[in-house]
Amino acid sequence: MTDTGQLAEAVPEEHALRSGVLGLFDSVIMGIAGVAPGYSIAASTAALFGAVALGGAAALLYCGIAMFGIVSAFSYLGRTEPKAGASYSWVRRALHPALGYLSGWALIVSALIFMVAATVPAGSNVLGLFSNAAANNTADVTLVGAVFFLAMVAAVAAGVTITVNLQIVMSSIELLLLALFAVLAIVHGHHVHTFSWHWFAPSIFHGSTGFFAGALIAAFYYWGWDVTANLNEETKGAKKTPGMGGIIGMIFVFLLFEVFTIATNMVVSAGQISAHSTDVLSVLGQDVWHGTGGKFIVLAVVLSTVATLETTLIQVTRTLFAMGRDHTLPKMLGTVHPRLKTPIVATAAVTIFSLALFVGSQFVGSIGTVLTDAINAIGLQICIYYSLAGFAVVVLYRKQIFKSATNFIFMGLWPLVGAVFMAVMFVKTIPGLNGTTLWVGLGAMALGLIPMTYYWMKGNPYFDLPTKEDRVAVIEEFEMNL
Repeated sequence: MTDTGQLAEAVPEEHALRSGVLGLFDSVIMGIAGVAPGYSIAASTAALFGAVALGGAAALLYCGIAMFGIVSAFSYLGRTEPKAGASYSWVRRALHPALGYLSGWALIVSALIFMVAATVPAGSNVLGLFSNAAANNTADVTLVGAVFFLAMVAAVAAGVTITVNLQIVMSSIELLLLALFAVLAIVHGHHVHTFSWHWFAPSIFHGSTGFFAGALIAAFYYWGWDVTANLNEETKGAKKTPGMGGIIGMIFVFLLFEVFTIATNMVVSAGQISAHSTDVLSVLGQDVWHGTGGKFIVLAVVLSTVATLETTLIQVTRTLFAMGRDHTLPKMLGTVHPRLKTPIVATAAVTIFSLALFVGSQFVGSIGTVLTDAINAIGLQICIYYSLAGFAVVVLYRKQIFKSATNFIFMGLWPLVGAVFMAVMFVKTIPGLNGTTLWVGLGAMALGLIPMTYYWMKGNPYFDLPTKEDRVAVIEEFEMNL
């Protein structure tokens, strides 16, 4: 059987991550931290309200239903091939090597863009706790943001157990604070809107344009749970635990997003959201707990921002590591630290590139403009690799789908619905994006064709189509792990 799975197993020790050090609880925490609920709410509430007004809860509901289909797809795909590259490896086997490569490339470019963009609020939010003037000072924000970014790099490079321990502390405090303020907002005496079940009705969108505008923003809320899949080589029960961790983590954040969006609708007015589009959570915090107490919600955002920088670093470094190990990118990226067993070369490469782009974005106006549009472009890249994973599980296990009701729903129907949803959202979104966003979103994907073509022409085994015997072996292994 010629397959990248065997290639990975045959590599020497310098290309092996530390296995079996994470458990189910760790995987759940990483899934939650990857979504970064505090950061997602702070960064996207104003945009979601601008797109669908009071329909944010509905947008999160319907996008969440589709997203759970992709979560299920990742869970089943991981049962036969626990690879740090996740969809990069899975899509290759099920659909085509070129699509697998582009799936991995989509994660890399979206993660790199997001890390640069997320470093800005990391610095700004920390400074905002002490001084509003400092929070708006470009040099101060750049310095503090860079320090936080480097701290996360150090944690990721030091080892996955240190990373997870930090995430447990940060995410626990973040979730407790968010839950506290959500409850305070709901029981708060003064409400600008009374709760209504109409907030969940499809009719609140006033047509498909509004629906997909809200869905695209909702996808940003949920993005990041798949870090559990990129950690599967380092997880106990690698064929099942990461998938279960992603599912449980998504349930937590789904409920939190719904409750918090309802609370925001009830407490914060449209005028407040418009006037404080980058600081909606601070407004909510002061509305329900005036004074120093209200600032605790900013702490949740700071912790969430730092946490998502760390998990995004894990995703991009593990994917680069997997591609380097397969020699579909420079093979030195597939090297691990001899003692720490972390992808040290990939981590160094990401650090240098991200810091250069981050610092440049703060002082070169044109780059800053590109990065602003790039946040929207990330949505296109998310749609690409999530939809490919959804289609992959249906194609790979097509003969197993009708063997039971469970298989039909969770291996077939739900992932297919999620994949179609992401694909349609990709198509529907493009006409509404400006030229810069399209160049960044699709242009970054097009750049991936260069290394793909180079390594394909070199005859890399990754680009060999899986044989019939290989596919049969996959199905047999899958049935053994049900």
